[in-house]
Amino acid sequence: MTGLDWAIVVAVLALTFGLAARFARRASRSTGEFFAGGRSMPWWLAGTSMVATTFAADTPLAVAELVAQSGVAGNWLWWYAALGGMLTVFFFARLWQRSGVLTDVELVELRYHGAPAAALRGVKAVYFGLFANAIVIGWVVLAMSTVFRVLFPGMSVFGRTDWVVLGTEMDAATVAVGALMLLVGAYSLVSGLWGIAVTDAFQFTLAMAGSIALAWFALDIPEVGGIAGLKAQLPAEAFRFAPTLGNPVEGAATLALSGAAFAAYMGVQWWASWYPGAEPGGGGYVAQRMLSTRSETDSVLAVLWFTVAHYCLRPWPWIIVGLAALVLYPGLENPGEGYVMVMREALPPGLLGLLFAAFLAAFMSTISTQLNWGTSYLVNDLYRRFLARDRTERHYVRVSRVLTFALAVGGFITATQLSSVSGAWGLLLSASAGMGLVLILRWYWWRINAWSELTATVLPLLLVALQQLANVMGEPGPDAETSPAFVVPFLTDPFPGNLFGIAGITTACWLVATFATRPTASGTLDAFYRRVRPGGPGWRPVAARNPAVEADGGLAQIAVRWLLGSASVYAALFGVGWVVLGETARGVGTLAVAGVTLAFLIRSLRRVEPRPVEAH
Repeated sequence: MTGLDWAIVVAVLALTFGLAARFARRASRSTGEFFAGGRSMPWWLAGTSMVATTFAADTPLAVAELVAQSGVAGNWLWWYAALGGMLTVFFFARLWQRSGVLTDVELVELRYHGAPAAALRGVKAVYFGLFANAIVIGWVVLAMSTVFRVLFPGMSVFGRTDWVVLGTEMDAATVAVGALMLLVGAYSLVSGLWGIAVTDAFQFTLAMAGSIALAWFALDIPEVGGIAGLKAQLPAEAFRFAPTLGNPVEGAATLALSGAAFAAYMGVQWWASWYPGAEPGGGGYVAQRMLSTRSETDSVLAVLWFTVAHYCLRPWPWIIVGLAALVLYPGLENPGEGYVMVMREALPPGLLGLLFAAFLAAFMSTISTQLNWGTSYLVNDLYRRFLARDRTERHYVRVSRVLTFALAVGGFITATQLSSVSGAWGLLLSASAGMGLVLILRWYWWRINAWSELTATVLPLLLVALQQLANVMGEPGPDAETSPAFVVPFLTDPFPGNLFGIAGITTACWLVATFATRPTASGTLDAFYRRVRPGGPGWRPVAARNPAVEADGGLAQIAVRWLLGSASVYAALFGVGWVVLGETARGVGTLAVAGVTLAFLIRSLRRVEPRPVEAH
């Protein structure tokens, strides 16, 4: 890193903090401004903010690792989630916008009633605001520490390479990322959601420009030799888009997944597990952005733009760098580090600083959203709901700022306890397996009640704890490895095989809880139906009591659009890939089909919004 590189980094940080500070006064008005941007955000800004949040420091490294292990097809470990993203576009985006809630957790007391609904709201506020959020922040910090460690080997902070912080030993790279995280916490607590969204748009533009520049320069390295050189030096399997199932061949770049594991990803995970940015039913910060938009159409288009950008635009520069790293650094113990090593080797002065700044931007956009989103639960759904009612809006904003900073500290502490990003992914996906179906059906089946969702939220956590207990209590096996003390079929399988057991047990239990407990009160169901206007046969008894409500219809037609939309996203993803890899005619033809289909779907989405019977 030269003086020019550092000047670029300082300029990017200064511009980020300047943009955030501009919205400080607006954010101070109310929690509606601080957490929902005054519900005035246009679709393109809300959608860009979503995709910027998912572009974290860990994602390029994770893609490079997948490519090194399994070729291009390894990315199916996250490409499967496009199905859930398009489900949100067509089935849930309008419903979220109509609900008018401040957070997706607040929805539970709009949808259910009584003490069980209040308990569920409190449990989910802690679950998502603290547990899930801290894990996500932790793995992002862990990945950014890797970037510092590889880019600046032997780095020190104030002349020290080893530190003890809060009783935990850590290297200087981790300390530096912790300091950066506190700076992000500072601008997050000042700017509110509008400021975060605007800085997200800037950071995403910078991050994409840096990623594309790195891919271009990586291909220009003589040892790589462009796309032709990659194809000459790597096996054909490395460029395959479709996964090869079964036992992997030693040294071959094929998807190292059994049929059962691939079935878990494509057949279970996308609808059963909660994951940030890919929540069944469109929860989390995706819901936060939808709730911040100015209309139903903006809500729908925001999620559509997010899904297209997330799956079709972002991955290919990372994949190219991952393939180049596979040529340049074969056999790396941590293949994800290859991405940063290519940065160090390929980029000239100035561009290296730009890409490092892009990594900082990606890190900051994710952390700022996680802090604002997590704090929204702790303030709106825990503090204001149960601890301090009827205070002024300025009081709640002050509390929000304090908790934002506290959450930043808590997330950093969590990062020091994580051993790997992939392990944290598996933990979060396992601890929510089975919850997703309830999050989907609560919009389309009146019989789902608070006990259904409470069971689906808590039980996977208990099952994961049971799984961990089985592993901890295990005795050394014949190969001197720990074996489970007791075995439950599928449940004690390693991730993702455990999803079958956890999702299956959870689903059976929440169905029993649903029919063993009383339905939600008619008055609550009627009020929810009049406000949100969900369609489908699952609301038939409620619709009969409210004949004046103009509910959504044509669920079969919506399902067809979902299938078309999902196929279009995958077609665009593959089309871009074929163009990048030199199969221009095939890629352009596929992109044309995807473009025409998406244009038709967008036109159908821009219909006149019906006037609600009951204002919210």
